Amino acid sequence: MLMKYKLAIFDLDGTILNTLDDLADSCNYILKKNGLPQHSTEEIKYMVGNGIPKLIERALPADVGKEVQERVLAEFIAWYYNHCAIKTAPYKGIVECVSKLKACGVKTAVNTNKVHEAAVELCNKYFPDLFDVISGSRKGIPPKPAPNGINEILNKLNLSARNCVFIGDSDVDIQTGTNAGMDVIGVDWGFRGAEFLANHGACKIVFNCEELISSIE
Repeated sequence: MLMKYKLAIFDLDGTILNTLDDLADSCNYILKKNGLPQHSTEEIKYMVGNGIPKLIERALPADVGKEVQERVLAEFIAWYYNHCAIKTAPYKGIVECVSKLKACGVKTAVNTNKVHEAAVELCNKYFPDLFDVISGSRKGIPPKPAPNGINEILNKLNLSARNCVFIGDSDVDIQTGTNAGMDVIGVDWGFRGAEFLANHGACKIVFNCEELISSIE
């Protein structure tokens, strides 16, 4: 089968994995542990997308000092690493979708603002041997929408942006792919939805994995 792209790069949270419940549970556990106000899962859904430090910043009261913020962040990272796969699960059809792309000769990768070690663990658990490169948040790699993670993937696979596509569920993903100079496909099934994506510049939105495959063929 002739494919339109040589590489498909996926966001993780809200695109290939529904991680919201584990993120919310971990966030609220750490907030409660520190005597701080908790949030509903729906509220936390709109706090994620720009990396864990930004999630914690948004979840904390505005008057919390830097020392508390840094402590809560460190506690969250340690707790979430060991509790990131309690309720998390792949979205319907996405494992088969990635498998089909691989079978058709398309390289696949993940670029996420999730802590790199957690991203690798989740991908290995739910998508074993399906991603050629995984690029998560770590020292030296600025978070999305900076294109550094995408550029790292492109360099490792010796590809250019013009024949690659970025797939995500948020405005951050749209901006990331655009900043990297590649086509972007928004997915309706994630944390934001089609209307939000359209309002934030998405030119192509798909509503299921069959449409995603068709868009990449």
